[in-house]
Amino acid sequence: MSAAKVPLIVFDTTLRDGEQSPGVTLTADEKVEIARALSRLGVDVCEAGFPIASPGDFDAVQRIAREVGPLVAGRKSGKPMVIAGLARAVQTDIQRAYDAIKEAPLFRIHTFLATSDIHLKYKLKIDREECVKRAVAAVTFARSLGVTDIEFSPEDAGRSDQDFLCRVLGEVIKAGATTLNIPDTVGYNMPEEFGKMMKYLIANTEGSDKVIWSTHCHNDLGLATANTLAGVLNGARQVEVTINGIGERAGNTSLEEVVMSIYTHPDFFPVYTNIDTVQIYQTSQLVTRRSGMVIQPNKAIVGANAFAHESGIHQDGVLKNKLTYEIIQPEVIGLPSVALVLGKHSGRNAFRTRIEELLGEGTPYVEHLKANPASFEALFTQFKKLADSKKSGVTDQDFYALIDDQLNIQQSGFETYKLKSMQVFSGSAVLATATVTIIDTTRPAVRSVAPSPTGSASSLTNGHAEDEGLELTDAAIGHGPVHAIFSAINRLIGFRNVLASYEVRAVTGGSDALGKVLVRIHEASESDLAESDAAPKLELLEDGTSMSAVASLKNRETFLGQGADEDILIASAKAYINAVNKMLVAKVRKEALNATVLDSVVVPESRKVAV
Repeated sequence: MSAAKVPLIVFDTTLRDGEQSPGVTLTADEKVEIARALSRLGVDVCEAGFPIASPGDFDAVQRIAREVGPLVAGRKSGKPMVIAGLARAVQTDIQRAYDAIKEAPLFRIHTFLATSDIHLKYKLKIDREECVKRAVAAVTFARSLGVTDIEFSPEDAGRSDQDFLCRVLGEVIKAGATTLNIPDTVGYNMPEEFGKMMKYLIANTEGSDKVIWSTHCHNDLGLATANTLAGVLNGARQVEVTINGIGERAGNTSLEEVVMSIYTHPDFFPVYTNIDTVQIYQTSQLVTRRSGMVIQPNKAIVGANAFAHESGIHQDGVLKNKLTYEIIQPEVIGLPSVALVLGKHSGRNAFRTRIEELLGEGTPYVEHLKANPASFEALFTQFKKLADSKKSGVTDQDFYALIDDQLNIQQSGFETYKLKSMQVFSGSAVLATATVTIIDTTRPAVRSVAPSPTGSASSLTNGHAEDEGLELTDAAIGHGPVHAIFSAINRLIGFRNVLASYEVRAVTGGSDALGKVLVRIHEASESDLAESDAAPKLELLEDGTSMSAVASLKNRETFLGQGADEDILIASAKAYINAVNKMLVAKVRKEALNATVLDSVVVPESRKVAV
């Protein structure tokens, strides 16, 4: 059986379809960081984005092609990752995608067009003949650019007429398509149904033996992984997946679930992957931290409870032999060992060793700490501070939170503002008051005042010489301490925004747990600016739910900020300032990129696409 095995191409779309999760917006730096992790993981194809969507998307895809495309370190295949760009079946999209990815050593154009009658009639308003013409024209144009790796997806294939699908796919094969991806766009199919469809298409499409067949399944009925594996058993040799299964609506097929299913059943599946399974846990944690998407505790493979045993019978069995109740050893996916418990008496060497164990030798974080002793010392100081307050010792999740908190500047770009100190007065039946001191790293240390949103001057302490920049202090009141803190920060930076969501999480259990805060903000519209309140506005729907779940429906770019501290109010201030810094960097980058955008580029109404 093993001699007949063939490689299964793992096509990861975390940076494209995964980013379409409600409330998720990644910066270009964050996308590059995740792409590097995907390369180390062994992903064969990385769909880096949808270049036509915006100048920012184009820039991120281009950077990934340039910076990550050539990397081969740690890859079993010995070849660099293929960088793919998504494009609608129109020339402007395909040209834009080509321009973004062409600098990668290996690149792919992924173009798509709906084929189901319901999409043709109501969305595209074309007939089947026109559908075939457009599909062929798209692939033909991509070939004319010199692209030899072309993927075509018939959107909503799961609800398309199969004989018509065979016709469309046969024509795009003749035009030069090399991969045919069969999407269950709305997560409608059953596993047996999807497997039969895959088998039928391969058997009845002219030229099917000349291309790679692929799956792309959504999880609306909780069957994405099952459908994907059914496709593999029926001839698919590429799977389109995302880390943690993130994506539109209920999400996409989970990379870790597919890979580990094949890993644990070597005699059942006729394929193997080049994924380095030891990198799965680290990559999963990176994506959840950057996206802000929490992994449910009972999530297969990477959930917090995936290797936890509470039942007495199960515990007894595991203690005697782990194989009694564990089909996967935790170390296989890179789950860190807890043999080395660190506390307030731990030294720098033990601390550094633990960081390298958690993040992996040669990763950007570890290299940054080696090259910047000051950053390492600041991180070590925070660790000792936390260790003094935690009787049970510092956990791995505490480490991840501290690392992210200290090195957020790398992920958010230039750190315009830094939190120096704050003081809050709050109680029942009184308005909370917050006094906040920040450092503006872009301004010299001179006596100055900060403008308020209304145009009047806010009271400041005297600016004084600081290596980092100008120190500014202001105070504000609010309906609670967090409201007051955010209001004070807004007065200092001189603009307002909309607070799309605010979340507080305990990094671990216990009353002494480290607190982590996530905020999402976007720029205020004219209607928002008409409000007299200078505090950030929390946007709500009619039913009272947070706008974060549907902010993207308004096509507004949201910015995720994160902060961690034993004090959740300090963590809140850190998170808000982190989001503001990301917003400022994005504005500067966008202004520079907009100057290079051609007038002929037709940008879609939404960054979201359904494939």
